[in-house]
Amino acid sequence: MKLELEADRLFSRPQISPRQFHVHGETDRLRRVLVCAPSHLEAVPCCSVTKEKLRGGFVPDPLQALRQHRALCDVLAGAGAAVERLAPTPGLADACFTRDVAVTTPWGLVALKPALDHRSAEVAQFARWARGQGRPVRRITAGRIEGGDICIARPGLLIVGISGNRTDEVGAEDFATPFHVAGWDVLAYNFDEHFLHLDTIFSMLRPDLALACVDVLDDGFIAALRQRGIGLLPVTYKEARKLGCNVVSIDGETIITGTDTPRVSAMLREEGFKVIEVALGQLNACGGGVHCLTMPLERG
Repeated sequence: MKLELEADRLFSRPQISPRQFHVHGETDRLRRVLVCAPSHLEAVPCCSVTKEKLRGGFVPDPLQALRQHRALCDVLAGAGAAVERLAPTPGLADACFTRDVAVTTPWGLVALKPALDHRSAEVAQFARWARGQGRPVRRITAGRIEGGDICIARPGLLIVGISGNRTDEVGAEDFATPFHVAGWDVLAYNFDEHFLHLDTIFSMLRPDLALACVDVLDDGFIAALRQRGIGLLPVTYKEARKLGCNVVSIDGETIITGTDTPRVSAMLREEGFKVIEVALGQLNACGGGVHCLTMPLERG
């Protein structure tokens, strides 16, 4: 009962008039973004990438992780995005991956429902932050859904990845309900849980183009994207394992990537994008890249 009362308090609508945040498209200009420093980062063995790194002897270097995260924040700010920060909290090893626990929609902030129990505290942390800012939060209560599986591709098109593990059918449908009501085209894609989240194998660059690990994507999904006018730049499986698909489009022209997939960066430049590479090896080894580390609060 105490937990239920706490949840009601955290997610109840604030009485003050909040500033609304909105995102209508994944590649609209990034105006404001939410991050959390990896002060308490641990290599939690809950995805295949981290498990592989741990088998190879990886041990997180907290200072190096903080430096890499700070460099990413500097790049975001230099690109014109206001960087807002959640306070790092002991015990929240994955809190730096802000994308997974919350998302901003055309109708404001949504607190998600991660599959892993240890991440529920991150949702509560986000809700406290939002409440402190006077911002209402819609709460997902059914099933499971994480932000790495959500792609608000462009106005009118929502793409949701469903592995059955991190995001299931029930959670995806709960999240997508307002989009259905508003008449959006909702494209659901079922993929194998080996790939953790959709954003490890698919990421929008501009409204008509995406990075995609085409060798592992289902032919039906590829066809559905092309029917919607979305072209694909191919990323290999090995590059996807190095988070080569996990990028952030600042404005449909400037792309932030990691440094471990130089061919992907070169391909983007050949396509006419400005590419800013950030070394994120410590964070990558713990399962997340640029996209995972950033939760857009405002685009447009």
